[in-house]
Order: sequence, then C-alpha cells, then structure tokens
Amino acid sequence: MFGNRIKLDDELFRKVKQCAEAAGYSSSDEFVAHVLEKETTRILGTDELTPADEEKIKKRLEGLGYIE
Repeated sequence: MFGNRIKLDDELFRKVKQCAEAAGYSSSDEFVAHVLEKETTRILGTDELTPADEEKIKKRLEGLGYIE
C-alpha cells in the first residue's frame, strides 16, 4: 500500500501494533483500516458493503481460519 499515509505519535503507534497483534491482524495497517471503516460507517450511517469490502472480509475470515 503506497497511497495516503497518516502520522501517529510513537505511543499511539505502539498501542496500534499491540492491538493488531493481539487481535490477529496481519499488520498494523490492516487493523487501522478496519477500525476506521467501522467508525466512519458508525458516524456516516452507511452500512452497505461494497464488493471490495466483502472481499476484505472474506480474506480476513480465511486468514483467521473461519472459512476456506
């Protein structure tokens, strides 16, 4: 992913890495994207999934071993 970047202070980034690892995300980027998607959906009230969202969810569930 080479697109936009968001800067976080060192302490917050440490917490993000810790949470991502504890929750089983493959990277801090994946964790942050998921959290931001959930929060923007909550704020904007959009609950429709795009095909790209569905694919991300499918890959996440596969990665966690819930589906094959």
